[in-house]
Amino acid sequence: MSKSHLHALCLAYVQERIEACQAAITAAQESANSETKSSAGDKYETGRAMAQNERDRNAVQLQQARQLLGELQRINPHAACDTVRPGALVRTSMGRFYISISAGKLTLDGQECFAVSAAAPVAVTLSGRQAGEQVVFNGKPLRIESVD
Repeated sequence: MSKSHLHALCLAYVQERIEACQAAITAAQESANSETKSSAGDKYETGRAMAQNERDRNAVQLQQARQLLGELQRINPHAACDTVRPGALVRTSMGRFYISISAGKLTLDGQECFAVSAAAPVAVTLSGRQAGEQVVFNGKPLRIESVD
């Protein structure tokens, strides 16, 4: 399991989110544009307002996805890490964590790894630690086996 492959999976996750948001914005805009004036004038305005709300909601999600992309672009997956920080692949007694963005569970070569942001509770607990150290997370001991 390499950091560069995990990084690529995270990039694909973000790209997928960006594309989905852009498609939803386009669909909402088309919906708003296709609303025609009816004899019940309020129906026209309500439909356009709903489409505009949907477009705005997706625009916020698009902005969030672009922020995730920016966070990923600041990480060099080829850089070696000896302490837990953004860009580190951490193997612990509870599993593997790629400190990058919050992309959830990733499976690579049949192995699971959780992509978590540096602000995630587990990442905050592990931050600055090295292989061999032990911390307590959610009341349970957590041993850091390796940091790459």
